[in-house]
Amino acid sequence: MARSRRTSGHLVGRRRRASVSLSAGVVAAALAVAVPGGTAVAAAPAAAHASAAPSFRLVEIPLKDGTVLKADVFTPAAGTPGADRNGHHPLVVQPASWGQNDLEYAAQGRQLAAAGYVAVTYTVRGFWGSGGQVDVAGPKDVGDISAVIDWALAHTPADRSRVGMVGLSLGGGLTLMGAAFDPRVKAVASLSGWADLTDALYSGQTRHLQAARLLAAVQTPTGRRSPEFARTLSDLYADREMPRVIQWAHTRSPAAYVDRINAHGTAVFLANAWGDSIFNPGQMTSFYQRLTVPKRLELRPGDHATQELTSLLGLPNATWTSARQWLDRYLKGAGAGSGGARQGVELEVRSGGEHENYQNWRTVSSRAERLRLGRPDSGGVGTLAAAGGAAGHAGWWRRVAGGTDSGADGGIAELSGTLDQVIGLPPTVFVPLLSRSSAAIWQSAPYAKGLQLRGAARLHTAVTASTPKGSAFAYLYDVNALGVGKLISHAPQSWSGRQPGHAFPLDVTLFPTAYDLPAGHRLALVLDTADPLYGGSTPRGSSVSFGSPADGPAELALPVR
Repeated sequence: MARSRRTSGHLVGRRRRASVSLSAGVVAAALAVAVPGGTAVAAAPAAAHASAAPSFRLVEIPLKDGTVLKADVFTPAAGTPGADRNGHHPLVVQPASWGQNDLEYAAQGRQLAAAGYVAVTYTVRGFWGSGGQVDVAGPKDVGDISAVIDWALAHTPADRSRVGMVGLSLGGGLTLMGAAFDPRVKAVASLSGWADLTDALYSGQTRHLQAARLLAAVQTPTGRRSPEFARTLSDLYADREMPRVIQWAHTRSPAAYVDRINAHGTAVFLANAWGDSIFNPGQMTSFYQRLTVPKRLELRPGDHATQELTSLLGLPNATWTSARQWLDRYLKGAGAGSGGARQGVELEVRSGGEHENYQNWRTVSSRAERLRLGRPDSGGVGTLAAAGGAAGHAGWWRRVAGGTDSGADGGIAELSGTLDQVIGLPPTVFVPLLSRSSAAIWQSAPYAKGLQLRGAARLHTAVTASTPKGSAFAYLYDVNALGVGKLISHAPQSWSGRQPGHAFPLDVTLFPTAYDLPAGHRLALVLDTADPLYGGSTPRGSSVSFGSPADGPAELALPVR
């Protein structure tokens, strides 16, 4: 593992310029293109060697089903390095992100063409001026990827042996689906995308309703829902027909086709944020580990698409720089030992900003520190202590009121992760004021030397509920001497079909993170049964008891290095 601290001006500037609104970035990027004359005016660092600016044109791509996709084409100027002996350049296809159009990548398209790539960006079917209905990376969207590649090879000086894809959000998911279904795709960069849509929308068997409603709100004014998508949203909101919803999401998950990607040998670059409230980082780390192709994973503080936002404006951006280096390596054979061209894992640690590099995900943590959950005292707070210590006994329970919010929660979609990225402020609580009637709380002793958490913490406990179904939400906090707790990680876990009044085991895997607990701070674990981010299933008025039955203690396993 290598560790470094980045303090360069571009990183500081990138953090200051980060914004919650992806739409604002898209508008600004669109304004960077001078439509009269068809030439982008945004400067590109790699353009100095070209005698003329890349060409830009708006096109329409007809599909076999009669649908027409709106697209942009950026073509390198004559003499731009990167062409083969026949004058063909590597091709990069960029599907627009959720609710956006082909002008989203105008600045990036200009930069790619100046660097010797043919860049084709298109509005995904169902959005803006493209025809059809929203398919959410379904069979029609997947077929469109191949159709766009076919069109580009027939109508631009693109090299059929050097095809790549880059995408953000929806586009990120589509790049991975393209890698699975079109063997011509040799390299992809998925930015704030998803690998497992089921896990993104339903991790811990819990509906991620705030994320789904946010996506629907963005889609409503910009796209046309298909009947299938409309029904799926309705069923998700109402908590009905969930097996069908899960199958719908599974069909649209690159993780379901990882064997195809491995067989194709496509080089895969993945970048996501620790606090991504739409596509949690856990589903991406699991996908990364299943890949056997050349691969790289970068994780930084932030929320959905906030890490990449400034790249849409043509401004310096660490994630986009790494993605470009990845394409250069696997489409041009250049820069094999530089930055984002290297394989492995790069983590930006919360909240100091240090960057760490690892050979693979397994080496991110070196050991597991196991803490037993002790019997709560009269104030409703238990201890977190090393196994074998005072907290090591079993046979206790902590009862809470079901379906009520304790004050602990996972934050607000798109906002909380952004605040963590920009000013180092994740969701924060004052632990002594959390409702003792609604939450079970455990605290550790202060860590004299701090603690370096790397990976996904895992909780094992037991539950006894008064109703057959319910949800639990686990939160891990960094607590200072004043009792102020900053959220390190959290996760939901629901259950159903349980016999009321009978204990059953509950295991919760929290979302992965890289977090340095400062010296003198404590850890706090909070369990409750309601969170505004999610569609919990614990009825109000019910009771839920968390405990450590006589046949085994409750335990929190922390991945540390």
